[in-house]
Amino acid sequence: MCELKAIVCGANGAMGQLLLQRLGDRATGLVSADGENGVPKTFEEMGAVDANVVIDFSHHSAAQAVTEYAKKTGCALVMCTTGHTPEEKAMIEDAARTVPVFYSGNMSLGIAVLCRLAKQAAQNFPDADIEIVEVHHTRKVDAPSGTARMLFEAVKEVRPEAEAHCGRAGEGKREKKEIGIASLRMGNVVGIHEVHIATPSQTLTLRHEAHDRGMFADGAIDAAAFLIGKKPGLYNMQDLL
Repeated sequence: MCELKAIVCGANGAMGQLLLQRLGDRATGLVSADGENGVPKTFEEMGAVDANVVIDFSHHSAAQAVTEYAKKTGCALVMCTTGHTPEEKAMIEDAARTVPVFYSGNMSLGIAVLCRLAKQAAQNFPDADIEIVEVHHTRKVDAPSGTARMLFEAVKEVRPEAEAHCGRAGEGKREKKEIGIASLRMGNVVGIHEVHIATPSQTLTLRHEAHDRGMFADGAIDAAAFLIGKKPGLYNMQDLL
């Protein structure tokens, strides 16, 4: 297998810094929109580097620049950002026709297992009410989290009629096809995700709590290594499992 040689997009961010610590000399290129610490602001400014994967921990608005670079150079692409618009998601899907792209709302292996368990529970309790609760630090800008959306989509695979209901306010009882998603923002919480499966007689609660942001960097590196040698296509954490 070829050696991993990665370009880190968003290198000056908190996750970018964690990723660089773990990659060491396997990081062969850096890009950061702020241009601080002498890091190039754009791929054009960075110039030619020896790399086979781009790992993007920047911002969803960088999707066009990142996908165009991957298609131009043939680098595989690991998208670790969330909150993409429909137009940006279309760019990612288009890139996957040319290069292998790993796209996930969460880079944690534990979350991938949680998605699988949530799907299984929804299948085993077809009449249960399902609610998703996610908690993050006060600096997180998107809600619901990409992970909460992943959990909803996992359940929707076995409940195609399901509709996401983000937040509750006002009057009106819960509809059976709803899957509620509640978002809390407080303190310095790395990430907590819960799936509640409730019947009239019992409740099953599935929970994942992130203790260290480093696990997301580890997951991104695992995803990057997984992509090396893969055919063009869209991959996710379930493929890695």
